[in-house]
Parts: sequence; structure tokens; C-alpha cells
Amino acid sequence: MGDEPKRDATKAQRVRARRHLSAATIIQILTLLGIMVASLALAGGYYFAAESDAAHAESRRAALRSTISDFRVAFGGSLESDLRLIRLVEQSVGLKNVNFKIVPDEGDERDMQPVVNADGRILGFLTWQPDKPMTETMNRLAPFIGGAIFGLIGFAGLALWQLRRTRRALAKSEQKARQAAEQDALTGLPTRTKFIELLDAAMTDRQEGTSVTCALLALDGLGAVAETYGQPNADEIVGLVGEGLRNLLPADVVCGRSGDNGFAFFWSDGRDATSLMRDAIHAATRPHWIDSIVRITAHAGFARSDADAASRAELLRRAELALHAAQKNDTGTVVAFEQAIDAAASEQQFIRRELPRALNARALDVHYQPIVMSAGGNIAGVEALLRWTHKDRGPISPARFVPIAEQMGLMEDLGGFVLRRALQDARRWPGVYVSVNLSPLQVRDRGIVDVVRRALHDSGVAPSRLMLEITEGVLIENPEEVLKRIEQLRAIGVRIALDDFGSGYSSLGYLQRFPFDKLKIDRSFVSALGRSTNAAVIIQAIVALGRALNVTIVVEGVETEEQRVLLRLAGCDEMQGFLFARPAAPAAIDALIESRGKAKSAA
Repeated sequence: MGDEPKRDATKAQRVRARRHLSAATIIQILTLLGIMVASLALAGGYYFAAESDAAHAESRRAALRSTISDFRVAFGGSLESDLRLIRLVEQSVGLKNVNFKIVPDEGDERDMQPVVNADGRILGFLTWQPDKPMTETMNRLAPFIGGAIFGLIGFAGLALWQLRRTRRALAKSEQKARQAAEQDALTGLPTRTKFIELLDAAMTDRQEGTSVTCALLALDGLGAVAETYGQPNADEIVGLVGEGLRNLLPADVVCGRSGDNGFAFFWSDGRDATSLMRDAIHAATRPHWIDSIVRITAHAGFARSDADAASRAELLRRAELALHAAQKNDTGTVVAFEQAIDAAASEQQFIRRELPRALNARALDVHYQPIVMSAGGNIAGVEALLRWTHKDRGPISPARFVPIAEQMGLMEDLGGFVLRRALQDARRWPGVYVSVNLSPLQVRDRGIVDVVRRALHDSGVAPSRLMLEITEGVLIENPEEVLKRIEQLRAIGVRIALDDFGSGYSSLGYLQRFPFDKLKIDRSFVSALGRSTNAAVIIQAIVALGRALNVTIVVEGVETEEQRVLLRLAGCDEMQGFLFARPAAPAAIDALIESRGKAKSAA
């Protein structure tokens, strides 16, 4: 308990770390691309500025040559000796600081243009201050571009630092995730995932002729501990149990977690599994102190690979089946897997699969067992009993499929089906009441009163001809709610019977608080008649109690004539059992009623 939230938190941290890593990587890539683009822009800008300035200078030289020729033609004279003409040329071409020199100064960086006479002889050179507008523009922009580049470099460094930091966090998170996946937080034992991995390796590496034994141990009562003392205390008990198992088990026995309240074991030799698991149960169920002494119980089951399973999945499945079989027995039970357990599990799977189909396909049926009057033997009523005959497997006992139907949540549908069918068939037998069993789930359902009312209305049967049977167990949990439900049902005219009286709690307080119309004595007292004097005494006491409370007494399970006589002498009002008739289809009940004669009135 408590592992799942921690694993989820670790997983969330890993996801966040991966997102940060991805974001940092993207930012770094974009930053590097920005640096590259800015650097290329700066270098390209200077390159194109130089090219543009060179073209600009060449155009100035061409303009200068053309201007000199034009001035010579227009003014004559010597351009090189007339400073006034030089200034005119300077203004015309747009040059700065034009001078004429016969021989240029050494190292002079000024632009120059040779001046030739009509014969092509160089008379000197015109020099001027060079004009580079594009380069000057780039020089003004360069500090800003350089600053941007340096800023991007700094940002890239920060992103790189963050990237490394995130990678370290992710590596740490991955380590925690691996640890959470492999080591249980409460006990330090391998998790179920890790245990299965180790079991797989053991199954793969086992030598020919050797076996692997897998055992499962389940703790009982941890839920009650959590409700009473809080979840942290329940977790502490699990941790203490894990520590105790680590100290107890031999080194070659691998122990891990199996669910919130279980432990799993395997080993590869032929040691006595039953003895080992009994020792494990003893260690796991030692008393603990939480404000007071707290005791928990445990069950265990195991299976061996050599005789029971060849694969890890099959070995685990059969160990789980053995554990489930152990949980149906007394506390501390250890069960070894047998084929009979697998057969029972297969049958349960079959019923879970086929029962909903049978219900939807209306493949279920209702049979009836007569209830006869002790005096005269006339049929007073019939008890509706659900029957299922599968097309391939034949009849399936309600004792096998009803408990599974309760687990699957099908009792509302099954109970409604039996109720409606029984009331429809009751119209065939006027003067005979029909008795229908209600499951505990139906009794607790607040809608049962409306269900019964609608079924009576649809069938047209008088409410007094419907007897609803409930068991003692339903009276224990929330008795006030059950009492309210019984009163609501009796208010619409339905009668209520307490079934299997004497087999369970049999509190006389129930008879005082709950308004029953009938008591059905459990068949266990009938079967003991003639063998135990106590049975006859108890039956007589129940009959006397019924007389005092004005409650009709029905006894079930009558199979012999001797039992019938004794029960009649004891004062039972009605009887039911194989001595009179077995459960049968409606047509058989028609013939039976006709042969015995109809009861004069409902009991």
C-alpha cells in the first residue's frame, strides 16, 4: 500500500524533466541558429558593403575622367596648374579634398587618378579623400550586431547550463523511477514487476529435472486496520511483515510484493513448501501494537512448475488459484494447487461467461416445489426455484451459479425474472400461494417495493398469494432499513417468511422486531429427527413460539414418513420436501394439484 502514488509522482517528475530537457534543447538549437544567422549577416554585410563601395569608387573615377576631358575642351589651359579648375572638378564630381600632385606621397591612402596630356603622357595625379558610404554604414551597425551576437552567445551558454542541469535531473528521476519499479517503498522488497522479472529468469535458467515453486501469501484484515487506525499504521504493519519475512526466509528464497496486501515467493529446489509457508504465515501474523494489540491473519497457496505449469504465467495463475482456495478455509490455511481447483475455477469462468447469455436469451426456467398442509396433505402453496439447463452441460445447480450471480451483480435481474414468472404461473393455480426467495441484495434495494408492486399489477394476482422469503443474514446489516422494507412490502398485502430459521443467528429479538407471517424451520433439524432428541425439542420450541406470536410454522426437507409423523405431532402447520414432491415444471404441478385437490385457502 502506498506504492502507486509514489510511482505516479516519480513518473510525473520524469515527464516534467523530459519536457524541460526538450525545451532547453530547442532553445539552445534556436540560439545557435540565431548566432549563426547574425554572424553571417555581419560578415555578409561587410562583404556587400565593400563590393558596393568599390563599384561606387569606380563610378567616381569614370565620372572624373569624363569631367576632366569636358573641362579641357571648355576652358583649355592646364588643369594641373589651375587650382580653380581643380575646385570646379571637385564640385562637379562630388569628391572631397581633390589635389594635384606630380608624384603621389609614399603610403598615401587617398584615391588617385592619373592625368595625361594629348600625347598620353602622365602629367601627374589627382588625389582625393576616398568615399565609402556602405562601409561606414556597416561600421555604425556593427556594434549593435556584435552586441546581439554576444547576447546570443551568453544566452546559448545559459541554455547549455540549463540543458546539463535538466539532464542531471532527468538521470536522477530515471534512477528513482527504476528504483520505484524494482523496489517496494514500504518493505524494500522487489515489486511485483521486478518479482515477475526474476521469476522469468529463474524459469528460463532452471536445469532439466528441477522445479520452481511459486507461493503467494495474502494478509487479511488490513482494510479494517486502515479504517480503525489510519492508512499510515496499516502501511507500517506491511513494512514490519516484510522485514520479518526477510529475516525468516533462506537466502535462496526470493520474496517480493504481490498487490497491496500480499507477498510472493519462489525458489528453485525441492524444499517443503507447506512447512515454509506456514512459517511465513506465523511470522506475518505476529501481533503488533498500535494503541492496542492488533492482530492480522493470512492465507497462502503455492504451485510447482514441474507438475503444475511450464510457463511463468501458468505457474502464477495456479498459485493464485491455490491462494483463493486457501482463503475459503480457516485462517492460516496453506493450500497446494490441485487439478480439482483448476476445474472449479474453469467452471466459475464458464458460468461467468454463459449466465448473462442465458439470462438475455431467456434460457432460464422456474420450477416449483409444493408446500402441503400437515393436516390433510392438500397443497397450500408452491416455492419458486430458479433452474438453468445449459444446452451443452445440462442442468446446473443454483448452488453453483447463484453465488456467482451475486458477485456479478445479476441478482436484481435474476430475482426480477423469478418474481414475474412465478406470479404469471400462479394464475394457473387459484387458491395456492407462491413463495419467492429474495436475495440480501434485493432486500437492501430500495426499489424492490416498486418491483413487487408492478409484478403484482401485471400478473393480476392478489398480493396475499405472494410469500416473500428472506434469510436471517439480511437482518444483521442495517436492520432498521430492512424493517422499513418489510413494513412497506406488507403494506401492499404481501406476506413475509423468515427462511432457514435456526441455521444462523436465530435471535428471538428478530421475531419481536420484525413482522413475519411464517417461519421456515431449517432442514438440518428435520434430518436429525430420530437420531437426536435435541432436534425434536428445538422444533417443538419453535412451534410453541410460533403459536404464541401467531406465526405459521413451515418445515422443509421432509423426506421420510417418520419425519412427517413426528413433525405433525410437533404441531408444524405446513411441510415441504421430497416425500411430497420434487421441484417440477408448471405442467407437472398442474397434474399434482389436480390429483391432490386444491387447498381450501392460502395459509
